[in-house]
Amino acid sequence: MYAPTWPHSEIKEIFPDIFYVTGTNITTFESTELQHSRNMIIIREHGKLSLINTVRLTETGLTALTTLGKVENIIRIGAFHGRDDAFYCDRYLGKLWALPSMQHDIALAPNSALPFSDCSLFIFESSKHPEAILHSAKEGGILITCDSIKNWESEDEFFSHGTAKLYKQQHYFGAGTIADVWLQACNVQKADFEKLLALRFKHLLSAHGQPLLNNAYEAVTNSISKLVSAR
Repeated sequence: MYAPTWPHSEIKEIFPDIFYVTGTNITTFESTELQHSRNMIIIREHGKLSLINTVRLTETGLTALTTLGKVENIIRIGAFHGRDDAFYCDRYLGKLWALPSMQHDIALAPNSALPFSDCSLFIFESSKHPEAILHSAKEGGILITCDSIKNWESEDEFFSHGTAKLYKQQHYFGAGTIADVWLQACNVQKADFEKLLALRFKHLLSAHGQPLLNNAYEAVTNSISKLVSAR
């Protein structure tokens, strides 16, 4: 049984052959229903599409997706995402790439083949639940994240009023933020974040929030400095 289709934006191109679409996510956490936005990142290479942090699209959205190319790879990099992976795997007979402890067709691992070129894999080795980041060397460096680093600078049209109010109270909104609730769930240690800063990047494309362009390294460094000083 697939997750339902919820409202989403049109597919937008950020850089040549790199796209994203923002949709709705509805879930329950500690008996509270939450409705917020989530993003799917689309990478096109040689006419083949890789979908990261999948969001199920409407039939109109799927028509627009297939005009970009052929869906070939479905990529899961976060433990708490993946509800729409099966839909894309079944509809397009795509290969599911994921971390070894997750269900997968092809395991994501450092120093091994990845779904598209100019890409490397960063894994949070201390995380209790599997979480990774894809790093693209294009455009001066791009981080593609799941839940580890978000960029909800403000609420958007896919939030419910109650969830937006709650997230403001919990200081979820900001540039390149690291959420306490994710840290507590995964118990990620500061050494992982220190390793992350060794990567060269200018941009952040997260599963949550607007694309953070040009000054992502500074924003993420600032968030990590606050985290390190607090732990």
